[in-house]
Amino acid sequence: MSAWYPPVRNLYAFSTRFGVSRSPSRLGSSPRSTSSFLIRSCILLFYISGLVAQSADPPSRDSRFGEADRFYADRANLASARRAADIWAAALAADARNFEAAWKLSRADYWLGGHAPASERRAFLENGIEAGRNAVAAQPNRAEGHFWMAANMGTLAESFGLRQGLKYRKPVKEELETALRLDPGFQQGSPDRALGRWYFRVPGLFGGSRKQAEVHLRASLKYNPNSTASHFFLAELLLDAGRKDEARAELQQVLDAPHDPVWAPEDRDFKERARQLLRKQ
Repeated sequence: MSAWYPPVRNLYAFSTRFGVSRSPSRLGSSPRSTSSFLIRSCILLFYISGLVAQSADPPSRDSRFGEADRFYADRANLASARRAADIWAAALAADARNFEAAWKLSRADYWLGGHAPASERRAFLENGIEAGRNAVAAQPNRAEGHFWMAANMGTLAESFGLRQGLKYRKPVKEELETALRLDPGFQQGSPDRALGRWYFRVPGLFGGSRKQAEVHLRASLKYNPNSTASHFFLAELLLDAGRKDEARAELQQVLDAPHDPVWAPEDRDFKERARQLLRKQ
């Protein structure tokens, strides 16, 4: 995969259910236009997030983590998301190589980085990057750390200016490509979904490609044909290309998709955004 933007939603509407939301623009000729694109170049999900991730977690063998999982499931309530993050942070402080604590903390920080008060968001995202690095150090051949570190980087780059955009544009892509190589089906195609978002939002001058964006977004739908995130991102891509009839069909797919109980906050967000976008067509 932000409810502003869940995984990655903050990224676009969220400005990451991943992110943050403004209409995508294309590369212009003025320095100001170029800077604007650079600032946005690491938007993902995700909205990663969804860019957006969509699959249930395996049962935890640690009772504390079971409690944290229950709090995270209630993440639409910000206090619950904070409590989940606190539990995983305490476990990681006690053991820096606790893989489960590390990647789940990175995921929770991503959510908080898109939904907490504005004054707190940057700290959550920076902590999420560090937690992701811990997860990668503990289990470099697992996708979780790579993916959630990229999600936090992308939202930080999108939300905090040109310098962050330049710093993280390339690392975001590298981490997502690693996650894709390690586990293409991770969280129901989230690496492809997020890479599709990356290729769409990054200017062509810096590696973006509408063609590659569509390839990755459609690839993600192989793992979850009902993904609200993938259909919504594909609709935005099609609208940007002037393919309005196809885009409307994708938006209707978002509205018709059944709610995933694991990712209900993200689904609600994408459905509302789809309704708003359809009204403008």
